[in-house]
Amino acid sequence: MPSSWTTPGSIFDVASKRIRIQALDEQAASPTLWDDPDRAKALLGELARLRDDVATYERLAARREDLAVLTELAREEGDMSVEDEIRDGIEALRRELAELEVRTLLGGEYDERDAVVTLHPGEGGTESQDWAEMLLRMYLRWAERHGFEAEVIDAQEGQEAGIKSATVIFRGRYAYGQLAAERGVHRLVRISPFDAQKRRHTSFAGLDVVPLLDDDAPVTINPDEIKVDVFRSSGPGGQSVNTTDSAVRITHLATGMVVTSQNERSQLQNKQTAMRVLQARLAERMREEHVQKLEELRGERRGIAFGSQIRSYVLQPYQMVKDLRSGEETSNVGAVLDGDIDVLIRSVLEWRRREAAASTGGKTG
Repeated sequence: MPSSWTTPGSIFDVASKRIRIQALDEQAASPTLWDDPDRAKALLGELARLRDDVATYERLAARREDLAVLTELAREEGDMSVEDEIRDGIEALRRELAELEVRTLLGGEYDERDAVVTLHPGEGGTESQDWAEMLLRMYLRWAERHGFEAEVIDAQEGQEAGIKSATVIFRGRYAYGQLAAERGVHRLVRISPFDAQKRRHTSFAGLDVVPLLDDDAPVTINPDEIKVDVFRSSGPGGQSVNTTDSAVRITHLATGMVVTSQNERSQLQNKQTAMRVLQARLAERMREEHVQKLEELRGERRGIAFGSQIRSYVLQPYQMVKDLRSGEETSNVGAVLDGDIDVLIRSVLEWRRREAAASTGGKTG
C-alpha cells in the first residue's frame, strides 16, 4: 500500500472519540437522564454521531488492512490475478476517505442536519426552467450516490419543459453542510434544444438551502400570522393524487414566504411538512439578518452577494464546469450533471476555510 496514503485514523481523533463515548455511555445509564428531556436528546444525539464516526473508522481501517494483506500475499506468491481487485479496492477506499475528510471542513452549528433545498429558474422561460430541472436531477443523483433520502415535497412543472420551482428535503448526516456550498446562482451555456436555429443560449437557475430544524426548534409561528390553503395535488404521486384536496399551501403573512407540500398522503401530513419547512426558512432569515447587522457594524461587505453567480456549466463551444469562488474546474460536465459534484463541494468548503483564516489572521478556531 502507498506509504503516503491517508489513513482513517489521521482524519479525526478516534481515541478521543472513544473516550467521549465511554463518558456519554455512563451519563446515558443514569436513571435521571430523562429528567431533562432536552439534555437527554442532545446527549443521545451526540452519542449516536460519535458511534457512527468510530464505526466508519473501524470499517475503513479493516478494509485497508485486508487490502494490505492481499497485496503482500500477491507479492510473495507472484500472483497478479488479484491486481485488478486490489486496484479497485484502493480506489474505492480513496473515494470514501475523501468523503470522510469533508467532515473535517464542516463544523457549523447546523452542518450535520438535514437540508431543505429550493430550486427556481431565472429569467428566460423554457430555457431556464429546463436548466432548473437539470439541476434538480443533478442533486437527486448526488443524494443517491451518498445514500441520502431525497423527498420532493413540491414541484411545479414548466409550461413546455422543465420546472417553475421545486422544494426537496435531503435527509442524511451533513446534508446541509455540504449543500450549503451550492447556495447561489448557477449558469448554463449551451446550444438550445428549444431553438430551431440552434443558437447558443445562457440560462440561470438559483438554489437556496436551509437546515431542517427539530420539531421543538426555538422558532415559533403564531397561527394568526399564517394563511393555510388546501387544494388538489397535481403531478406524480399515484392514482389517488388528484382525488382529494390534500395539498397544503402556507403563506407567512408577515414575510410573504410561501411553502407548498403536496406529496404526502394526507392533508395533515402535508401541513406538518410545510410548517417544518417554513420554520426552517424563518430561522435562516433570522440568522441572515443577524449576520447582516454584524457586518454593518463592522463596515464590511460579503465577498459574494446573495443571488450572485457561483458556478458556470459550459456545454458549448467547449465543455467545462468552473466554480467561480474556489476556481475548481473540470471538463467532465456529463459526470457533474449526473451528480458527481463532491470535488466541487469540497473545493468550496476549503475555500471558505481559507477565507475565514485570512479574515481572522490565520486563526480559524
